[in-house]
Amino acid sequence: MTNRRSFITGMAGLAAATAIPNVFAQAAAATGSTEPTLARVQRTKTLRIGAVRGAAPYYNKDLASGEWGGFMIDFARSLAASLNVKLEINETTWGNSVLDLQTHKIDLFFGMNPTPARREVIGFSEPLFLNAFTVVSKKEFKTWADLNKPEVKIAVDIGSSHDQMITRVCPNATIVRLEKADDATLALQTGRVDAQVLVWLLALNILKKNPSLGKMTVPQPLEATSTNIGVPKEEDKAWVETINKWIAAERAAGKIKPTVLGNLQKLSGVKPEDVPPQIPL
Repeated sequence: MTNRRSFITGMAGLAAATAIPNVFAQAAAATGSTEPTLARVQRTKTLRIGAVRGAAPYYNKDLASGEWGGFMIDFARSLAASLNVKLEINETTWGNSVLDLQTHKIDLFFGMNPTPARREVIGFSEPLFLNAFTVVSKKEFKTWADLNKPEVKIAVDIGSSHDQMITRVCPNATIVRLEKADDATLALQTGRVDAQVLVWLLALNILKKNPSLGKMTVPQPLEATSTNIGVPKEEDKAWVETINKWIAAERAAGKIKPTVLGNLQKLSGVKPEDVPPQIPL
């Protein structure tokens, strides 16, 4: 299991990463890949995904056995089984995952937010699930309006989805922007700020390791970002349509929530009852 610093720093990298279209376009051109992704998967009978070491409960690589786990790995295994192909796991980073898709090194990457910059260079599935924004604090903030005051100091990792959301929703608050999410947590711990904004998976993880930070609340109205599957950008839409059908089937079968919550408990020690009922999955 990863430590809190590597997990939050890695996930902050996911939230903050931006793509440079010209660089990725040059890299893609260098590959000369023209075969549609679905055709390649069917021909090779192999589904190639990217996975990030030390990002439990999303991804987790056992140091002793080398075996991968985490709810994104479970989702990938389910998709591979539905396609009757074997799963190939390629280690990558949150920052490199876009380039890996752009250069056709992998066929998909679970756990991406479809920012406008990323949509310029890769494709996206329909949302796999919604990742609600929450507040970690000692004081309970029931609404975003309760936070939207100059005297309330809110810590975020600069340029992240946390930063973008709170800037839009709470323009009157005093927003303290720090380099990493870990730095924002330290600011909360030392009393420099009143609250930290995090998506709920991150919030529950840091509170499990450091309950003295306070508690997690889900201010209303609900604010959330989507967690999607990144795919290579191509004219042939068969691959993304296949993935969307699989997502619809998983959701209809009620598999999304138990897969996420089961891994959250197994890898992070967060019990299903610890998740507020207003969190969408």
